[in-house]
Amino acid sequence: MSARHGNAPLWGALFVVAASVLWGTTGTAATFAPSVNPLAIGAVAMGVGGLLQAAYAARHIAAEYHGLRRRLPLVALAAAAVAVYPLAFYSSMHLSGVAIGTVVSIGSAPITAALIERFTDHKPLTPRWIIGALLGVGGAALLSFAGHSPAGAGSAGSWASTAGILLGLVAGGTYALYSWSAHRLIGGGVTSRAAMGSVFGLGGLLLMPVLALTGAPLLQSWTNFAVGAYMALVPMFAGYVLFGWGLARIRASTATGISLLETVVAAVLAVLVVGERLPALGWLGAAVVLGSLFILTPGTRRSKGRTRAKTSARGLLPLPPSGGRPVEEKAGAQRQQQDSHDDGGNGLAADPRHDEDKAQQAHH
Repeated sequence: MSARHGNAPLWGALFVVAASVLWGTTGTAATFAPSVNPLAIGAVAMGVGGLLQAAYAARHIAAEYHGLRRRLPLVALAAAAVAVYPLAFYSSMHLSGVAIGTVVSIGSAPITAALIERFTDHKPLTPRWIIGALLGVGGAALLSFAGHSPAGAGSAGSWASTAGILLGLVAGGTYALYSWSAHRLIGGGVTSRAAMGSVFGLGGLLLMPVLALTGAPLLQSWTNFAVGAYMALVPMFAGYVLFGWGLARIRASTATGISLLETVVAAVLAVLVVGERLPALGWLGAAVVLGSLFILTPGTRRSKGRTRAKTSARGLLPLPPSGGRPVEEKAGAQRQQQDSHDDGGNGLAADPRHDEDKAQQAHH
């Protein structure tokens, strides 16, 4: 048990890495359905994927209904961000090109998440995170601009490129917002499955009218239908289940920073599957992004007595004690008070025994 809890931040990072790998396949998948509107791609991916998340978590949502209802404003805010994100993200790439759209959308997310945490939860921006984030964003920029031609965006006119950049900022902001909101719900005592299921289920409902208005091309051929089904089932459903497990163990700014790996996966698949060519500068950018992951990924802790203090100092979710010994139970109240203080006084730390149960549920 203690080994599992001591490795929780590392496992959280690995879950986000796995989610990012799945997300990185979306661009290549979308190339197989060029006639489908980007709004339809976003709506079917996040909309249907969100409803599947709600169905997957239905029992947990019902069991924690009262807790979710008490946090309804936070759930509603996150659901609105979930609904806006895919529409802005895919429209950004359509208007300004894959390179600019990807860099602005994904690159702005970790910075926005860190600012949200700084001003709402009063969590410090550590030098390690700043260095890792800057390297990751810089590497993603090199990778995207070197790997894609901006000709398509230029032909659409400068207004389209500007609109694409603005939509990319909206996408990055909403991605950071729903990541932070889900992290806060989990930190407030809601299990990972219930938090992600409620947020993405409600967001999926909000996307259904968009899918009804724009999704007709998805039914015009088996290829288009297969692309839509894949986007909903694999990157969005399975990917965000993994992402929720990650958010139960690491803070939102760390998770969004690690998700920059998506740009590397997208570029590699573009070379291997689509047939694009990646110049040396692009491979350098990919190497920089991968290097930033070693900085952003939290390590394990060897000292049991200092586990909780180190976890709070890094801004991660508080971990439960490794056992139920009397001396640890006696110090439980003091530990919980310290966790609440390290989280900015917002009372994000749950009861240690409940937190242990929650971590086990999220892990399985």
